Amino acid sequence: MSAKEAISLITEDALPPGTRVAGELSLAKFALTKLPDGLECDLLDLSGSAIEQLPDGLRAYELNLSNTRIKSLPADLKVEAILRCDQCHDLEVLPAGLTVYHLGLQGCQSLTRLPEGLDVWSLDLTGCWAFKEWPKEAAIRSGRLNLRGCAALTYLPEYLGRLAAVNLRDCPNLMTLPDGLCISGWIDLAQCGVADSKKLPASLKGVDIRWQGVRIDERILCHPETIQMGEILSESNAERRRVLVNRFGVARFMQEARAEVLDDDVDPGGPRQLLRVEMTEDEPLVTLSCFCPSTKRQYFLRVPPATATCHQAAAWIAGFDNPDDYHPLIET
Repeated sequence: MSAKEAISLITEDALPPGTRVAGELSLAKFALTKLPDGLECDLLDLSGSAIEQLPDGLRAYELNLSNTRIKSLPADLKVEAILRCDQCHDLEVLPAGLTVYHLGLQGCQSLTRLPEGLDVWSLDLTGCWAFKEWPKEAAIRSGRLNLRGCAALTYLPEYLGRLAAVNLRDCPNLMTLPDGLCISGWIDLAQCGVADSKKLPASLKGVDIRWQGVRIDERILCHPETIQMGEILSESNAERRRVLVNRFGVARFMQEARAEVLDDDVDPGGPRQLLRVEMTEDEPLVTLSCFCPSTKRQYFLRVPPATATCHQAAAWIAGFDNPDDYHPLIET
């Protein structure tokens, strides 16, 4: 059956169970709440639809469920190549034994665990901040593993083996990596707890290390205390220089670079200063130095180079385009 014929029957709730649909069946614009059991498609696009439950026996080469209210997937679901569940904020349960080439789960905020027997080549869990539990048995076969923003994650399983690339940006509670992990491409460890552990497993010796996409070496990652001011100021690559400042510490850099004070005032946290350091062949580094009212901890927060006052900087940090609209009772 063609996709056009299938759409006509589906809208009339007359598509028989077990129908095989050739080509791409896109139902994203239809207010459907159910599909017939045993439906088979080459490509089924349900992204943004009102569907909340998939039928039994669904088969597809590629299935797109992005931005739907799906809470779980049926146990007998079969997807051969690509299963996209990006931004399915209610998704909590995936079926045991799920086997697919690429599994996309970006922004699935209710997902805390992966199913037993999962078998994939590529896995994307970007922004799954509640995810924390791996299955006891699973396979990720040589592809890419994206865990950026998995803030609750504290460990990686020993069975990971060899992968092409791994993104662990913004995983602050992940402190160690398994000893047997091998990566043929790159690993991004920006704002990952592994950077604080000052150690990578021997299996990753010589791996291509990235920090926010910028290539660095193991010294910059694990021993930022060895970075010198002269090393930062002489770095010709602007992106790498920004990483060096990040690892060196913005507060320390602003102090040792003798930053120019553009403005100063006082807020409930204490004194504030807007600081500026000129950077060779790059935009100036401008930061707001301020103190937290409750903890009294000092922060150096980067703001746009054209920022002129502390209030303007605080407004920008709070998300206001117009500083005149920013009148907080307490600025933090």
